Amino acid sequence: MVNVETALKEATATIDGAIGAALVDYGSGMALGTIGGGKELDLSVAAAGNTDVVRAKVRAMEMLGLNDAIEDILITLGSQYHLIRLMKAKGTSGFFLYLALDRGRANLAMARHQLKKIEADLEI
Repeated sequence: MVNVETALKEATATIDGAIGAALVDYGSGMALGTIGGGKELDLSVAAAGNTDVVRAKVRAMEMLGLNDAIEDILITLGSQYHLIRLMKAKGTSGFFLYLALDRGRANLAMARHQLKKIEADLEI
């Protein structure tokens, strides 16, 4: 098991094209940890904004009566991918991993695979 800081460092070090990463509590919208980002990407603002995305999708699924779980949400921009992975391990309900990727350098399938592995090793 790894802590939040180690998990986020691993995400940005091992995932090609990673711009920044965060662990977010979607109950409050607060980032429990961030790495990367910069002046082009304020991860605290992204955490709060993506919390709204997660809440909206959870509400939509409830209204549709879908008895399933969200694995991840992908937002595709012209130059970036934004990947939101809802955590499901014991004790991690209510949290998501957020990863911003440079679209020109990232392999989306490998990023999803690596993020799933990081989630499995993360201890909150």
